[in-house]
Amino acid sequence: MNKTVSLAIRNAARNKRRSITTVLAIAVGAASIILFGGYKQSMKYGFETNIVQIIGHLHIYRRGFFSYGAGNPSHYSIDNYQGLIDSITGDPQLRDKLTVTTPVISLFGIAGNYAKDASKTFFGRGIVPSDKAAINKWNDYGIRLYRVNRTEITDNDTEGGIIGQGLARMLRLCDELAVKDCEVQPAAVVKSDNAAKEDFSALEEPSTALEPKGQYPRLDLLGASSKGAPNVVSLFIRKAVNQGDKMTDENYVEMHIDLAKRLVFGKDKGRVTGIILQLKHTRDIPFVVERLRGRFKAEGLDLETEDFEQLVPAFGQAISMFNTIFSFIAVVMCIIVLFTVVNTITMSIMERVNEIGTTRALGVRRSGIVRLFITEGALLGATGATVGVIAAVAAGYIINIAGLTWMPPFNVEPVYITILIFQEPWFVPLTWGSLTTLSIVSSFFPARRASRMAVVDALRHV
Repeated sequence: MNKTVSLAIRNAARNKRRSITTVLAIAVGAASIILFGGYKQSMKYGFETNIVQIIGHLHIYRRGFFSYGAGNPSHYSIDNYQGLIDSITGDPQLRDKLTVTTPVISLFGIAGNYAKDASKTFFGRGIVPSDKAAINKWNDYGIRLYRVNRTEITDNDTEGGIIGQGLARMLRLCDELAVKDCEVQPAAVVKSDNAAKEDFSALEEPSTALEPKGQYPRLDLLGASSKGAPNVVSLFIRKAVNQGDKMTDENYVEMHIDLAKRLVFGKDKGRVTGIILQLKHTRDIPFVVERLRGRFKAEGLDLETEDFEQLVPAFGQAISMFNTIFSFIAVVMCIIVLFTVVNTITMSIMERVNEIGTTRALGVRRSGIVRLFITEGALLGATGATVGVIAAVAAGYIINIAGLTWMPPFNVEPVYITILIFQEPWFVPLTWGSLTTLSIVSSFFPARRASRMAVVDALRHV
């Protein structure tokens, strides 16, 4: 075997230009696959991190909310939610897998800026600000982010909230909220809207909270309570935040959960529309879901769980798109490697026909000829794949420290261009092994053809 390897090395070195060209072609293929694969991994984990930092890993709803809750959130509310949260966080099998368990209220209605005769339908969420801030900190993959904390209100700020910049424009609050590039429709062409002309404080659910100090714009939020009666609360806007896409930006309102309870449930403060669970690791989702479903069934609770991939179908679609692109690039690179190695070995055989005949005449079996050329192809493949891995690691390091950014669709913040080569420990060895194996397979067919040459014909070949 050592003699075969030694002969393969000497034969590869006989035509250095061709061997170097082959090695470089394999190296380019390996580097391309690894770099794009690392970029694909960064997109996957970055997208996942961004979603989980906003909505968590799992949502618990009353059965039917996911399909029909948008039309009537209060009808699919969860009673005694605090007892359910305590039960979940007290479960010894779940306790160590959870980081945040928090209630949420989904709601919709009409937002009115009656001082400027402007109103707009909205949808939004009532959240616990400190819990949301904790959710924002999840970064299990160590993704570099421009900004993590998306919370603009505190637990004590029960009257405060944020709205989308598009909604601020619709409600003519550009100046008050210092929204950039915001053109307000002239007052002369704004149609009068009775929903926004009057102060609906007579309908408002009484609040025990103190009105926040400072000059914050006020909105009256009109909604239907759980009993079907109209209800109004006052929201003091802390900031207008771009939500990424036009539809969400022109309709989104986020407020303290206590204010959302007053709007949706009135005096019944023990109900919410959902519970958000954030886990330490995404890989624990199947176990947690199975455990929760078992508990719900055993306790007779009419609840369901949805993970972030079900809540945001665009995640799976985006990952599928990148997987398809990666597969296409990998196939193209493999085809290039295959034909390069086949061409190199074929040319090597054509140059050494007499040598093959002499070797066969000296008693070397056909399997020995095949083994010799396969070893040569394996050396070229392994060398090229190794050079490609080194080049990819170096290029990935340079890209990662360069601080390059881009703006993905539906994002409001730039994202660092990152190459996560070693995020999946099997990726680099699999790429190296696949290209080396492909080189061996590519060498087999011309080597097999060479071994079947007639000895006499090979000896007199000119």
